[in-house]
Amino acid sequence: MYDDYYFRAWKPHVTVAARRQQAAREIKKRLKKGQVSAPVVIEGRKIATTFWGTAWCDNLERYSDYANRLPRGRSYARNGSVIDLQIAPGVVTSLVSGSALYDVRVTVVKVPVARWKAVCADCSGAIDSVIELLQGRLSSAVMARICHDTTGLFPAPTEIAFSCSCPDWAGLCKHIAATLYGIGARLDEQPELMFTLRQVEAKDLIAQAGADLSKAKKGRSTTKVLTKGNLSEMFGIELQPDAPAVAKRPTKRAKTAARTPKARVATATAAAAKKPTARKKRKAPKVRIKPANSEAMRRYWATRKRQLAETKSRG
Repeated sequence: MYDDYYFRAWKPHVTVAARRQQAAREIKKRLKKGQVSAPVVIEGRKIATTFWGTAWCDNLERYSDYANRLPRGRSYARNGSVIDLQIAPGVVTSLVSGSALYDVRVTVVKVPVARWKAVCADCSGAIDSVIELLQGRLSSAVMARICHDTTGLFPAPTEIAFSCSCPDWAGLCKHIAATLYGIGARLDEQPELMFTLRQVEAKDLIAQAGADLSKAKKGRSTTKVLTKGNLSEMFGIELQPDAPAVAKRPTKRAKTAARTPKARVATATAAAAKKPTARKKRKAPKVRIKPANSEAMRRYWATRKRQLAETKSRG
């Protein structure tokens, strides 16, 4: 009697094609009611291809307690059985198509404050932008620190709790496993949801680096700065004044405007106004000879004439 009740609780197996049709019908129903679904769509064999999605799946597969159930969950995630998956702070909800439609809820503990502060401190100064962080383009050492399964951002098995509306008595059914892989696929598209799920701010890593830089700047600003006057007094030298600012070269627009007739007339007028006027020639100052000097010169020339006259008479 117990065995009959046990087996009656299980519904007959549903093929992949039937599950997809069931998923499509449910999505249409939701759309008619105005409900927007976010199905997990995976192209190809790989569930995740970027850093954050791959890191989530790798971390998930390290859980030895889940090893037996994860393969079925992978196939469910690949064939489109996760009709709707929503990630919110600390909780993930999904609707999975199986023998029927099952509601799955996954709760993830918030990252402890002390652990998050330690992560920010260890990564201080190594992260320049949130874009590089979300794209996973940082050094392997930094990303390994952030993604560590016990001291980083990724949750350990003890930090995850889940439930499913299916009749499977196992702690982790295939619908929950499909949801966990669906999270990895969603992080491939929206890696910022990782920080939303763990209830921390990705900007904290950048803010920590900025705080260290501001402290360093404040420390340097306390030192005294020597002025030119102090240097002159200290070394007994004269410092040259600052070089005059170099005039900016005229822009293309200014050159074009200068070619217009109106601009040429204005330029010629300004040049004429600036042209210096002709300077008057200075008259040479008259040399005034003092009386004593003039008498001496008369005597000199008189003597000179007499000598010339005597020379002519002899000749």
